[in-house]
Amino acid sequence: MRQLEEENAKLKRLVADLSLDKAMLQDVLSKKL
Repeated sequence: MRQLEEENAKLKRLVADLSLDKAMLQDVLSKKL
């Protein structure tokens, strides 16, 4: 059970990083236009 929670935490961090990257990309793109 413990391992599952750790995997879950890793995934959540990954998703947070990805959405942050996406937001930064959109920010950069909107400034270029």
